[in-house]
Amino acid sequence: MSYELTIEPLGTTIEVEEDQTILDAALRAGIWLPHACCHGLCATCKIDVIDGEVDHGEASSFALMDFERDEGKTLACCARLESDVTIEADIDEEPDAESIPVKDFPGTVSRIEQLTPTIKGIFIELDEPIHFQAGQYVNLELPSHIGSRAFSLANAPGQGNEVELNIRIVPGGAGTTWIHEDLKVGERISLSGPYGRFFVRKSAESPLIFMAGGSGLSSPRSMILDLLGEGCSQPITLVYGQRTREELYYHDEFLALAEQHGNFTYVPALSDEPEGTDWAGFRGFVHDAAVAHFDNDFRGHKAYLCGPPLMIDACIGALMQGRLFENDIFTERFISAADAQQVRSPLFKRI
Repeated sequence: MSYELTIEPLGTTIEVEEDQTILDAALRAGIWLPHACCHGLCATCKIDVIDGEVDHGEASSFALMDFERDEGKTLACCARLESDVTIEADIDEEPDAESIPVKDFPGTVSRIEQLTPTIKGIFIELDEPIHFQAGQYVNLELPSHIGSRAFSLANAPGQGNEVELNIRIVPGGAGTTWIHEDLKVGERISLSGPYGRFFVRKSAESPLIFMAGGSGLSSPRSMILDLLGEGCSQPITLVYGQRTREELYYHDEFLALAEQHGNFTYVPALSDEPEGTDWAGFRGFVHDAAVAHFDNDFRGHKAYLCGPPLMIDACIGALMQGRLFENDIFTERFISAADAQQVRSPLFKRI
């Protein structure tokens, strides 16, 4: 059984299966709705139900308060239709965004590489190629008792059927532990995507700053490879941070790219490299390295940030002190169910 969902202000009507969430149906129809945690906890996907009935599902009473339910609001990531429904959502026009329907992609694990002591490169040969914008992510389907996990695509688009995911093991994390300890080459696995609105605003033709930490390098790497592959002539700077040299992966690749492309600059930073080693690069955090490199003046740039929440917050603060403001700063934050519990209030805007 299915119902019809009309999405305003687009005026678009799509079919929604009985047990399908509003968000999943919209994304699979190529319609982007604002969202973040996908667990009913962060309130990013809050929408207005103009007509019809919905089941609010597992939306928390904090993210969707009782008076909001009475006013006809719901969370797209949890809500399921109980009749034909019309909703109104806050959909921003993004001229550089592609409307790519989410699909399921079965495939086979083709390679597993130990990129650092804590990060593995998982390469999956899909049965058919996935079209995506550099910076987007996929949901990897793990054994049923674990569920799915979101990971950024680390390769550039249009590279055949094989995709690359860079996955850091999270202590106590069921999903990443299974991937690091149990996943084998030759195993069949499935993913869905592409998801996300983290992409380069190419039409702006502005100098670009990428700031990344840890396995947050995945999206910036995809974006940079895509830009350089297209012959981008704008200045591109990557500031990438890790704790120690052994955790700094794809270091040689970026050094080589900087040699090959006069418009690409690579600034690696190590925050906890032992004294006395042969490391001659920046010692400190990503935001400090960026401030030093740009002499605390980021005006005229577009900045793309990906990494741990504390790193992103520090980078935003540094960029704004260097006179780069909200409209020119873009981030991608993955929020797990555990992370989302720490969201303090749905009243604060998430960048």
